[in-house]
Amino acid sequence: MSKRELMIERLKSDKEWVEPLGPTPFPSITDLRDWDAKVLKRYKPFYLPYCDVCCLCTFGKCDLTGGKRGACGIDIAAQQSRIVLLACCIGAATHTGHGRHLVERLIKKYGRDRPIDVGGLNVEIEAPLIRLVCGMRPRNIGDLEDVLDYLENQITHLLSAVSTGQEGSNLDLESKVLHAGMIDLVALEVTDMAQISAYGFPKADPESPLVGLGFGTVDVEKPTILVIGHNVAPSVEIVDYMRKNKLEGQIEVCGLCCTAHDVTRYYSGAKIVGPISWQLRSIRSGIPDVIVLDEQCVRTDLLYEAQRIKAPLIVTSEKICAGLPNRTFDPSDAIVEDLVNGKISGALILDPEKVGEVAVKAVMKVAPMRKKLKAIPEVDEIISEANKCKKCYECIRACPQNLQIQQAIEDAAKEDLARLAELYDICIGCGRCEEVCLARLPLHSFILKAGEKKLKEEVYRIRAGRGAIQDVEIRNVGAPIVLGEIPGVIAFAGCANYPHGVKDVADMAITFASRRYIVVASGCAAMSIGMYKDEEGKTPYEAFIGEFTGGCIVNVGSCVANAHIAGAAIKIASIFAKRRLRANYEEIADYILNRVGAVGIAWGAMSQKAAAIASGFWRLGVPIIVGPHGIKYRRMLLGRADNREDWYVYDARTGDEVYVGPVPEHLFYAAETKEEAMVMAAKLCMRPNDTTRGRAIKLTHYIDLHKRFYGTMPEDVHLFVRTYADVPITMKREITRMLEERKWEEGRIPDPTILPRLIRRRA
Repeated sequence: MSKRELMIERLKSDKEWVEPLGPTPFPSITDLRDWDAKVLKRYKPFYLPYCDVCCLCTFGKCDLTGGKRGACGIDIAAQQSRIVLLACCIGAATHTGHGRHLVERLIKKYGRDRPIDVGGLNVEIEAPLIRLVCGMRPRNIGDLEDVLDYLENQITHLLSAVSTGQEGSNLDLESKVLHAGMIDLVALEVTDMAQISAYGFPKADPESPLVGLGFGTVDVEKPTILVIGHNVAPSVEIVDYMRKNKLEGQIEVCGLCCTAHDVTRYYSGAKIVGPISWQLRSIRSGIPDVIVLDEQCVRTDLLYEAQRIKAPLIVTSEKICAGLPNRTFDPSDAIVEDLVNGKISGALILDPEKVGEVAVKAVMKVAPMRKKLKAIPEVDEIISEANKCKKCYECIRACPQNLQIQQAIEDAAKEDLARLAELYDICIGCGRCEEVCLARLPLHSFILKAGEKKLKEEVYRIRAGRGAIQDVEIRNVGAPIVLGEIPGVIAFAGCANYPHGVKDVADMAITFASRRYIVVASGCAAMSIGMYKDEEGKTPYEAFIGEFTGGCIVNVGSCVANAHIAGAAIKIASIFAKRRLRANYEEIADYILNRVGAVGIAWGAMSQKAAAIASGFWRLGVPIIVGPHGIKYRRMLLGRADNREDWYVYDARTGDEVYVGPVPEHLFYAAETKEEAMVMAAKLCMRPNDTTRGRAIKLTHYIDLHKRFYGTMPEDVHLFVRTYADVPITMKREITRMLEERKWEEGRIPDPTILPRLIRRRA
C-alpha cells in the first residue's frame, strides 16, 4: 500500500471523516477544473501584455503580436497566462519551501508530536484550508509533513505545464493559476499554524500586545541586530540566546518585512522598523550593527550595503547564500572573531541556534567599534555633489513612481533640500535612480538625509499579529456578513510598491473601519496602516478594536497569516452556514462567491508571492484590487456588467435561473488611485444573497463614496437594485428617478448557487 493510500485509510478512521466527492482527498490539477471554468466564464481574462514576445526557448524570440503564434504554436493569450502561472508557481514554491524548512526545524527541536494549537478552545476548526483542500485534520506538527508532500507534488506538476510544448490553452493555464493559488494558501496555513503552535505566538488573541513600529522606536544607543526576511527561526534563537544570557534590554532586536512581524509575535520587546521597501533606508541610516537575513523579499545587494556601513552580515538559509563562506560547522567564537576583526564580511550559518549565539556575541563586540557608521552624506556634500548632475532626467524615467528627482537635485544644488525631503514619504526605496544616474550620485541617500528629521520622528504602535480568528467571532459576525448588515470584509495585504507612500493604505483602512466594515491586514500592508497618527496621537491599531467585528482593524500577522483571512471566509460557510468543510472545495467556494462580501486590497503588490496569494483568493471567489503597478501582472479578471448572460445563478430552492446583477463585478482589478480602489471595494462587497436591508446598506456606502470622491451619482446603480426594498431610504427619490429613466424592472432575490448539484428541488 502506497503512502497516499495509507494516509487515506488513516483519514477514514477519523470520526470526523467525510468521503470527498473526488477519488481522493488530495485534489489534482484537474479535479477542480470545472469550477475554474465556471469562474473564468464570468470573469474573463483581460490581457495586458507587459512583453509581447516569448524568449523561453532557443526557437525565440518569437513575436506574438497581431495574432501571430510562436514556433511552439503558442499565442499571446496563452503566453500571458503561462507567465502568470510561472509567477504563481514561484510564489507557491517560495511559501512551501519556507513551510518545509520551518516544519523540519520545529520537528527537530520539539518533536513530531507537538500538538497543533492556534487558539485553544476558542478555535475548534484550526486548519480550515487543510481540511477543505486535503480532507484531513492535522493534530500535530508531524502531520504537516504529509500536507507538504502533497503541495510539493502539485507545484512540480504545475511548473511542468509551463515548459515549451505543454499547455497551449489560455483558459486551462488560468485554471492552473488558480490551482497554484490554492496550493499557496495551504502552504501559508501550514507555516503559520506550525510557528504559532511551537513558538507560542498570540493564539487568536484580539488584544495581542502593542509593539513598537518605526525608526524612532529603535534605541540606537544599544547594540542593534536587524533581521530581514520571512522565516523567523533564526530570530527566535537570537531572542532565546539573549534571554538565556540575561541580555534582554541590553540589545535591540528590530526587523523589516515579515520576520519583523513574527519576531514581535514571539518577543514584544522587538521593534518593527518598516516594510520591505525600507531595506536601503534602514541599512544606510547606520542603525544595524549586525544584519541577519533568512529568506524571501531580501534585496540581493545587501552584502554590499552592509559592507558600506561595516556591519557584519549573517545569512541563514540555503536559498540565500550571498557568496559567503559556509561557517555552519565552525566554532561560534571563531566565527565571531572573524566577523569582528573584519577577516570576513559575513558568513553563511545554517544552524539557527548557532546564528543566535553568533549574532548576539558579534553585536556586543561590533557595536562599540562601529559608532553607528552611516552611508548617508552630510548636507554640504549633497549640495556639492548635486552640482555634478548632468540633467539627463534618467532618474525620473527609471523611477517606478515617476518622482521628480531631477528637479529636487537641481534645487539641492541651490542649497534647497525641501523637494528632496518631500520625496522621503513616497519613495519606495528601489534604488533604480542611482543605477541609471550618469553622474553616479547616491540619490536615495540624498533623499534619506533630506528626510532625516522625519526618520527620527517615526514612532508608532502596532498590534502584534493575532493569528487565527476565533470560532465565536465567526458565529457573531457570520449572519451580519452573509445577510449584508455588516457591509463587508476588507483585507489589506501585499507588498509596499505603493504609488504614493504608506499613508494611502492607512487612509483606506481608516475609511472602511469608520464605516463599520471588518478590516483585516497582514504583512507590509499591516505595517503601513500603523504608520499614521490621528489628532490624538493614536495609530489605527490604538484607535480601533482588534476583535473581528464591524469597525475593527485586525493585524493577523505576517504574509503567511493571510491563511487566516481566507480561513475566516471558509469558517463562515462552515460554522455559520453548517456547510460540510472537509474535501468540499466547490461548495464552500460557491458559498463565499455568492454570500460572503469579502474583498482584498493588495495596494502595493509586487512579488510573485503576492500573485500566488491573490490567485488563491480568486479560486475561493474573493475579488482582489491592486494598485496601478498591478497591471504588470499581465492580466486582470474582469466581469462584463452589460452582458446579462454572465450574471445568472440558480435558485437552489427551485432550480430557476435568476439574474442577480454584476455582483461581484470583477475578480481581479487594478485601480489607479486610492479613491478608485475604495469605491470599487465597496461595490465588490455586494453579493447575490444580500438581504434587502443588507443591499441598501452596501449601496449607501458605494454611492456615498462615489459622490465623495467623484462628485456624482454612480451610473450603474440600477444594476445593483433588485427590488424597491433595496433602495436606501435616504436616497429613495434620486435612485427611483434613475431607475425609471433606465426602464428598470423589479427582480427577485434567490438562494444563489452556480453549482447545479446544489439545487434542492427542480422547478
